[in-house]
Formats: sequence, C-alpha cells, structure tokens
Amino acid sequence: MSKYVIKGENRIEGNAFISGSKNSALPIIAACILNAGSTTLYNVPNIKDTNGMFEILKDLGCDIKKKKNKVIINSANITKFQINDTLMREMRSSVIIAGALLARFRNAVFSYPGGCEIGARPIDLHINGFKKLGINIDESTGYIVCKCDRIESSEIQLDFPSVGATENLILASVFSDGETIIRNVAMEPEIEDLQNFLNRMGANVQGAGSKIIRIKGVKRLKEISYNIMPDRIETGTFLCYAAATSGKISLMNCNFEHVEPVLNKLEEANCKIYRENNRIILEAPKRLKAVDIQTMPYPGFPTDMQSVFLSTLTTSRGTSVVTENIFENRFRCASELVRMGAKISISSANTAVVKGVKRLVGREIKASDLRGGAALVGAAIKAKGISVIDNIQYVERGYENFEKKLKDLNIDITKEG
Repeated sequence: MSKYVIKGENRIEGNAFISGSKNSALPIIAACILNAGSTTLYNVPNIKDTNGMFEILKDLGCDIKKKKNKVIINSANITKFQINDTLMREMRSSVIIAGALLARFRNAVFSYPGGCEIGARPIDLHINGFKKLGINIDESTGYIVCKCDRIESSEIQLDFPSVGATENLILASVFSDGETIIRNVAMEPEIEDLQNFLNRMGANVQGAGSKIIRIKGVKRLKEISYNIMPDRIETGTFLCYAAATSGKISLMNCNFEHVEPVLNKLEEANCKIYRENNRIILEAPKRLKAVDIQTMPYPGFPTDMQSVFLSTLTTSRGTSVVTENIFENRFRCASELVRMGAKISISSANTAVVKGVKRLVGREIKASDLRGGAALVGAAIKAKGISVIDNIQYVERGYENFEKKLKDLNIDITKEG
C-alpha cells in the first residue's frame, strides 16, 4: 500500500490551479453513453474514480482515448448492459451508469455499488424513481435487473434530495415520452453542470439549481465537446489547509459562489478572503477562532468538507461543535486525529465537540475514506514532527496531482510504495 510521509509545521504558501470536479465528471462521463457517438471532455481530473468510470465504460464496449485532461469517449458500439460487478463495488458513483443505459437501451443490470464506508447510502431512491418511469425491477437473482419497453414520463417526489438519485433519474428520462417532473431534487452545482452538458447535446432539461427539475424527452442527442466545472471540494480543502497553517494561498480556476458556505465559516474563523472572478485568495490569522458547523444539502455546508474542516478546527482557539446531518459515519477520522493530540469527543451519533489545542503531533495514521484521508493530510501538515499516512488510495480517488500541488505550496511531502 502507498503512503504519504509528511514533515509537519509547514505553512501553506503560493498558488494552486484547481482541477476539474470529480463529482461533476462522473455523471457526465456516464451521460456520454446517451449520444451513441463521440464526446470530447476537457478538464477531466486524472484520478482513481474517473479512471474507474472509464474502465466500466470500456467493459460495456466504449472506446476511450485520453491525453492529459482531454478525453474522447465513443459510445457507438456498446455491446452489453450489465455493469461490471467488480468495478462497480469499487465506487458508488458507478450506479449512475444505470440511468444512461436505461435511457438508451431500456435495459440495465447492476449490483449494489461500493465506495467509501461513510454510511449506508441506500439506492432505494434510485430504484423507486425507476419504477415511476415504468421500468420493471427484478432483484431476485442478487442483481438489480431493470427492463422496460419505453421510458414513461412521470412525476417523482424524492424523499430526500439525493445527488445520485437526481442524476440517475435525469439521465433515465432524457428520451422519455412526454415531460418528467422530479421534485425535492438535489441543488448542487454538479447537477447544473450535468444539465448544461445534456442540453448542449440536445436534451431538454430545466430547473437544475432549484427544487424542481423538468425533463422533456427528445429523440436523439448529438456529438459535442464540453469543459468540466472546477472542483469545489478541492477548492475548500486547500483553503482549509492554508487556514490551519496560518498560510496564504491563491487558488485559480475556481468558482467562489460554489464554496460560499465554506468561505463564510473561514471568515467567521478570522480568515481574510478575497473573491476575484475565478480566483480566491485567503490570508489566515496566526490562530483560527473556533466556529460551529453543521452539514446540509446544498446550498448548506457540504458534507464532503466536514472531515477536512473538523481537522482544521483541532488547533483553533476555543470549542467548536460539528454536526453531521447527511452521513452517519463521517467522524471516522476523529480517532486518528485524537492520536495526534486533538481533543475531539463524539457526543452523539452525529455531533463532535472539538476543543482546540495549540499543537498536533506527527504519528503513523491510517485513512479510511476519501475526505477523512484529506483531513489527516491537513493535520499532518501542521503537526510537529513527521506523520506517515497509510491507505492513501482513498485520497487519490478524489484529488489530482495531490502530492505535487502540496509540494508547490511549500509542503514537505513524499509518496512511498
């Protein structure tokens, strides 16, 4: 297993270019199935999760050519409709391929997806939505077998604004008969990026960014080129690293509107932040002030930033309360942070109380999920001494050129193994 070795007590300084969004690229890659032709994508992050999606599409029969951050996907010759079981178990996002297969072929077979163990994350919302679209579901074989003669237009009310379910149902409805209306949808910027991509192809999707999305079915889609939006979670991660180390950072290729909940909390913690078009500059104080956060669906504070922000607060002045309202296992990194000297107590299933300490101490620690791993990297950067972080394959699922970017920001980090 690979690991990071980080010499701590470093101050983040310098410039960083934010990569394309992981959470936007994954559904857009899946949506390339729909046009039965060639799609050129730019600003695709070269990370484990996007490469995993490419492997699934190749297994289905797609031809994929990659050159740096440019990817050409040709889906003309798909020959099967079952998503590879082994590949699917590696990441949860693979389930959105089902919606694209159903839209184009009226047929999809898949198993329950895998990914980070941050909670149950059931796909009941996906299945129930498919049924509303007239899709027959058979789970008697241990697989989820989905078939129909046509995709029916429908009105769907989601019990929870799930990002994955919203994306899957949009994809499945692109060629439906009539108009499908989905209510209580996720409002994340990645949903808007997917809508923009589909409409560029010739689809008719309206309402992304609001609570109601309407999809009017079309007959066919065309070949296009498209540029993936910047990654707001990477943006927030580097801002937190600078804040925790009394640093100064300038981030390019980012959208500050997408990270306002994080920016507001960093300002509340006494950071100075300057917003300039596609650039964010942060200057951190000598020591942060404690703040409380609670995760909520967008436009609330993002659950994907909770672990990193929790790590940032471990050396703040005062006591912070962190409340996790989305996933039940988002505090898995807390025990490793405590080993480094943090004072964190989990007071209930979804609440952590963080009493700020002056300094963390380097340790051998282990990542157990993507964002928790990024949180441990942030802790190691500011800790006294050397930290060794194992299981960094989790971190590499979501951050492109992570080691190089940190080195360019004045961090003493090496990758071993």
